[in-house]
Amino acid sequence: MARDGVFPSNNTYGMLVDVYGKLGLVKESLLWIKHMRIRGIYPDEVTMNTVVRVLKDAGEFDRAHRFFKNWCVGRVEIDELDLDSLGDSESESIGLKYFLSTELFKIGGRNPPLKISSPDSEFAIRKPRMTATYNTLIDLYGKANRLSDAAQVFEEMLTSGVAVDTITFNTMIFTCGSHGHLSEAEALLNKMEERGIFPDTKTYNIFLSIYSHVGKTDAALECYRKIREVGLFPDIVTHRAILQILCNRKMINEVENVMEEIEKSGLDIDEHSLPGIVKMYISEGLLQQAKVVFEKRQLNGGLMSKTYAAVMDAYADKGLWAEAEAVFFMKRDLIGQKKDISEYNVMIKAYGKAKLYDKAFSLLKGMKSHGTWPDSCTYNSLIQMFSGGDIVDQAIDLLSEMRESGFKPSCLTFSAVIASYVRLDRLSDAVDVYQEMERLEIKPNEVVYGSLINGFAESGQVEEALRYYHIMREKKGVVANQIVLTSLIKAYSKVGCLEGAEETYEKMKNMENGPDVIASNSMLNLYAELGIVSEAKLIFDQLRENGFADGISFATMIYLYKNMGMLDEAIDVAEEMRQSGLLKDSASFNKVMACYATNGQLRECALLLHEMVVTHRILPDIGTFNLMFTVLKKGGYSIEGVEQLESSYHEGKPYGRQAIMTSVFSLVGLRDFALESLETFINAEVALDPFAFNVAIFTYGELGEIHKALNIFMKMQDKKLKADVVTYIHLVGCYGKAGMVEGVKRIYSQLKYGEITPNKSLFRAIINAYRNVNRNDLVELVDQEMRFAFETQTASESETEIEEDSSNSSPDL
Repeated sequence: MARDGVFPSNNTYGMLVDVYGKLGLVKESLLWIKHMRIRGIYPDEVTMNTVVRVLKDAGEFDRAHRFFKNWCVGRVEIDELDLDSLGDSESESIGLKYFLSTELFKIGGRNPPLKISSPDSEFAIRKPRMTATYNTLIDLYGKANRLSDAAQVFEEMLTSGVAVDTITFNTMIFTCGSHGHLSEAEALLNKMEERGIFPDTKTYNIFLSIYSHVGKTDAALECYRKIREVGLFPDIVTHRAILQILCNRKMINEVENVMEEIEKSGLDIDEHSLPGIVKMYISEGLLQQAKVVFEKRQLNGGLMSKTYAAVMDAYADKGLWAEAEAVFFMKRDLIGQKKDISEYNVMIKAYGKAKLYDKAFSLLKGMKSHGTWPDSCTYNSLIQMFSGGDIVDQAIDLLSEMRESGFKPSCLTFSAVIASYVRLDRLSDAVDVYQEMERLEIKPNEVVYGSLINGFAESGQVEEALRYYHIMREKKGVVANQIVLTSLIKAYSKVGCLEGAEETYEKMKNMENGPDVIASNSMLNLYAELGIVSEAKLIFDQLRENGFADGISFATMIYLYKNMGMLDEAIDVAEEMRQSGLLKDSASFNKVMACYATNGQLRECALLLHEMVVTHRILPDIGTFNLMFTVLKKGGYSIEGVEQLESSYHEGKPYGRQAIMTSVFSLVGLRDFALESLETFINAEVALDPFAFNVAIFTYGELGEIHKALNIFMKMQDKKLKADVVTYIHLVGCYGKAGMVEGVKRIYSQLKYGEITPNKSLFRAIINAYRNVNRNDLVELVDQEMRFAFETQTASESETEIEEDSSNSSPDL
């Protein structure tokens, strides 16, 4: 144009500004305005509107406003816009220099300015007259959060007689709706229809977005249905918006109807909607449908790497690593399509959640061989993953590799490594990592200090815990949070320092949310160890009032009351703990059962055992069985019988545990529970030891089913199992309950004449059996026989000891 003597017009400059603006070259686009001013051309409204739009789209709202206002008063000076402070464009290092040296600028500089417009017309007051200009201004002020200016422009447009169009209303509706003024947006829609301006698909899309944002899902769905009712057609934006709404509400049928509609239109599901659809199916457990919809869309091609990553992430969030892995290794539609680093990072996340550390590490090595190199996210995720699994040595190796690759580990990553070392009681290594953070000038946060303080507190190194607390507060200026102060209380508790713990606890009371349950439980524990009931009760009552008391709180109070001999209070707390639903593991059940056992409430203890094992399906542990042995002894079960059951438990004999629980249920008279428990092993096909038959005899005897008890004894004989002292004790009990004196006499005779080794428990069982049948004469006889037998045995043992001492002594010389 310059060579041929054709001079650029406003239209020429407007198009140049528009093209450069769309390329992101904002500075260069404005320099064209400078060029046109050098040539004496004043921007017309179209050119001005283009400049304002370019600045608006670049987020330069203030400059756009100033340019418009200057244009209105006939003053367009580009230098006033301070172009040097505009964000640098990507191509400035080359593009701007090239731009300034173009032949066109040289020509513009050499030729004298053309006075196309007179000075009077330049400085005349101007008002925009074009609808497009007003639409741009409304959008500008809306995005700049200058709602009153946007409303003023709209009002001026209406009063000035400038035609409003669909874009005008759409822009105003979006501006109002996106700033929370929904009623104004809906009023604008009504005004739009009153003026005979019909909404388009974009209008409804805007309302779809607004309604979705404020949670008015039903209104959004109605808006979607209305698009077709008014003769319009949904576009890709419509489908994307409605699918997001439906997927969030898990309205599967409606989602599938929309997908069917899209397919009938000959379109593909927008890939931005695909992860949301897959996530919906996954959350509802419909894994096959999720797989089908993804694979069908994937076959149509064109999916970006970030879409694959988003779908994998939907599976990873639910712990479905195998499904995420299938997507990761899926054949892509483009030959040689390279996986993005985000896909590797998501797959590593999936392996980490499943604790598949070997797979995660293999993936790290595999990605390098495929030409994809780890980024900081990859390293941070892996290090945190291995640290969380306490595979800390591998985490340290990756930490070194990360630094060698030029990446700086995050504070969170160092924190994870330190926490792992603390859990493994490798405090010196934790300190080394902390010192490495210091060397790298990565400021440790309260989590790092909390881990170190907690580690030293747990190990009883209170001085070190306090030293790091001092460093954190005084030297680093890090504010202690609840976790740090709780660890500090724990440190004081370890050494029984009540004053320090109480001072720290008071600090926590002054914090916004006050002490948490962990800190309160730590104080409770300290008071319990020191036997300070009043202060412990005060904290416990506060926890209960606020609804924060947990299993540890109750268990600590039970422990305190028991140790102080306050059994009634301990029972009350135990019962409240039970009613509160806080018995969730064997340890909590054991605490309450021990309380009942100590107080002699053996039946309640057995009921709780049944609730634990049958109702909650919690396996009893060694603590539970030790309690059961105590219950049996307290309930009068023979010492020999308890020892036999203990032996069966520790030797891991078949049905040993079940036999113990059966004995407890029988002892306290829980008939149904006892029979139910007995049935699990008495008819088992495996060979049973004598202890199991003994328990069956005892159970049937205690429940009054003597004939079944005797049948068990006969079955025992049929299996050639020799009766032991426990067998005879239980048989005597059965005979006594049934009034079978001859049976008692027969066993007494065997005992008297040495066929059965003398045993105090058996003698007592015979005495009790005779009492049951009111044979007091025989009671006295057996009692005398027992005393004689064991006095004789004691004398014999004494004589034997004297003889042994005499034989071992040296003769006098």
